[in-house]
Amino acid sequence: MGESVREFYDGLAGEYHLMFADWRQEIARQGEALDALIRNRSEGVAVSLLDCACGIGTQAIALALKGYRVHATDFSAPAIERARREARSFGAAITFGVADFRALDRTLTGHFDVVICCDNALSHCLGDEDLPQALVSMRGRLRPGGLFLASIRDYDRLLAGNASASAVDPGLPGLHGKEQTLGPRGTMPSVFDDAGGRRIAFQVWDWASDGRSYAVHQYFIREVGDEHRTSHHVSRFRALRRVELDEALAGAGFRDIRWHFPGDSGFYQPVVTARG
Repeated sequence: MGESVREFYDGLAGEYHLMFADWRQEIARQGEALDALIRNRSEGVAVSLLDCACGIGTQAIALALKGYRVHATDFSAPAIERARREARSFGAAITFGVADFRALDRTLTGHFDVVICCDNALSHCLGDEDLPQALVSMRGRLRPGGLFLASIRDYDRLLAGNASASAVDPGLPGLHGKEQTLGPRGTMPSVFDDAGGRRIAFQVWDWASDGRSYAVHQYFIREVGDEHRTSHHVSRFRALRRVELDEALAGAGFRDIRWHFPGDSGFYQPVVTARG
């Protein structure tokens, strides 16, 4: 993690909602799914909640509207400013702060019943020390026995079909004529029509030569009158398999680690829960 991650989310703060057909409806859907998971895993006793990668407020707003006492932090100051505005528009009572989730003890005191980190944020932990540092930091903000919840992209599924497949990538220097295992190259375009006009959202993924990380190029194309305007944001992610995260959680002192998949949870990504 570093300035490139911060710049990615600083730039995306004004456009993140464009990934969804209706971001405000998405907040309601995610709130239903996450509230059910939290109530099930905390036996209905969770009250205070820290969202330590809140972005523009998707999950923080959703859960505040469900009655949780929410404090929300993020690496990106522009994202936090947008989240504040959006929370006010929803009438959601949330406190906010700018914080790196690898060092929550520097900016936060006290403990929470629940700490969440959604939307594949843990996959920004590229260095060997980043993920353990982040998880220890998050566990440090949990009350004893509190619930940790995170969601990541389903890398196990995405990479399963590429374990034995190879391809020549002429865009990588030194690999001409050599075979290289690659992951999926991107996402299918999503086309939305609303009062603001038509827009297209999609991602292109450039994989590292070892297949363990990839650069995400997020594109938005918007029709404005007779013109098409394109914006582009890029950041790098780690292809974090479930067993890797399980081991890191256990190493950070978490217990009772469980996975919950979209077909059962209703949330759009696999979710891991654990106790502090």
